Amino acid sequence: MKVVVLIATSYLIGSISFALVIAKVQGIDLREIGSGNLGATNLARACGKKWAYLCFLLDVLKGFVPSFAAKFFILSDSATPATLALWLAVGVAAIFGHIFPFYLKFKGGKGVATSFGVVLGIWPYYTIPGLIVFVLWAIIVLIWRYISLGSIIAAAVFPLVMIALTVSLKDWYFNVLWPLILTAAILCSLVIILHRTNIKRLFAGTEHKVLQGKIET
Repeated sequence: MKVVVLIATSYLIGSISFALVIAKVQGIDLREIGSGNLGATNLARACGKKWAYLCFLLDVLKGFVPSFAAKFFILSDSATPATLALWLAVGVAAIFGHIFPFYLKFKGGKGVATSFGVVLGIWPYYTIPGLIVFVLWAIIVLIWRYISLGSIIAAAVFPLVMIALTVSLKDWYFNVLWPLILTAAILCSLVIILHRTNIKRLFAGTEHKVLQGKIET
């Protein structure tokens, strides 16, 4: 029952669409602007950079807080595949809440910022590879200025980095961490699938570059 409550609470927290709320306060329906996505990138186009930064931070926190808190309720002194799976389930619930919010007909954002929050909250198994991948994401965005491109590549690389660390670090064991690795591969694949329209625009040369200013409405 404790785990069920944690998962349900995490989903509800994750389903809060800060991008939609921030845009609504300014009289804008974000679903009718730009790509229509309920995320920080589209919010930047509609409302400006400062609101996008705030939204990104809030989306990260709604993944981090449930994941970090769940560790103290679920994990004992030593991690096992079962306890790691339960811990991860709480974080995944926040991501699913962001992507599939029940009150928006299950049509939310793409979950990148919330996933990053979950990565930070599941220390050290997701946090260390996550920070490595974040550096890669930042480099890609700074060079090419496409957040979507950075997110797609980061999602593709994250499971590979985690596997490499599991092989190379003496305290990380595949027979313990396999639920985290398997889930990472599944969730990262989902993130890439959710970016399929961005991939089409990247190939077509019509994808919006990062923080290009406010769209006139």
